[in-house]
Amino acid sequence: MTPIAHGKMNLPEIWVYLTGNPLTALFLTLLAYQIGVWCYKKSGMHPFANPVLIAVLLLAGFLKISGLSYQQYFAGAQFVHFMLGTATVALAVPIYQGLAALKGNLARSLSMLVAALCVGSTVAISSALTVAKLMHANLDITHSLWAKSVTAPIGMGISENIGASPTLTAIFAVVTGIFGAATGTYLFNAMGLKRWWVRGFAMGLSAHGIGTARAFAVHPEAGQYASLGMGLHGIFGAVFIPLVFHWLVGS
Repeated sequence: MTPIAHGKMNLPEIWVYLTGNPLTALFLTLLAYQIGVWCYKKSGMHPFANPVLIAVLLLAGFLKISGLSYQQYFAGAQFVHFMLGTATVALAVPIYQGLAALKGNLARSLSMLVAALCVGSTVAISSALTVAKLMHANLDITHSLWAKSVTAPIGMGISENIGASPTLTAIFAVVTGIFGAATGTYLFNAMGLKRWWVRGFAMGLSAHGIGTARAFAVHPEAGQYASLGMGLHGIFGAVFIPLVFHWLVGS
């Protein structure tokens, strides 16, 4: 029987009951994200008012103030984690839509995008590893950075394959996506990039799902190509990152 069922409004007892209820963490996760979306819209879709960033800050603050451990929180919010598998399979949809956007010579256009993908992926990995080396990061952190620019569901699988920490990779992926979505527009403007397909593909390649959401908010064409970039990076990353890792680093 719950404190409410007993007809008592003892706040400490109610709090203990709520924190032990798995649905509480799921509710808090969805509520935090909805607050983030509200703030994002109220700000006129400002890149620094990213819904994911706001939700992360709200949840982190709540856990800190309430004393609720991450293990307790994750026990209730793991349904969202479970849905990552569905999200991975659903990448087939944006890939298909992105391919439909390639008008004219599909083979030639796709080969150019794959070439850009290879260069972008190489730069993303090498720059992250270089920074980690300069900061004398340990191997757990360094290895977890290999897949940080691939969308989180696939990146976690890649990290597990190469013996790195899927949790760290997920954190790095989210941070990468938030940073890319927040700064991408300013960087593209500074570089003078005006073609939406170029901006979109670069955003999807480097900032995966969070960057793709930002690209759709800016322009439909940018969103289509961001979806394509994110999907292709996920496929190529899942195949080639483990091969290159084991070749260069060893098992």
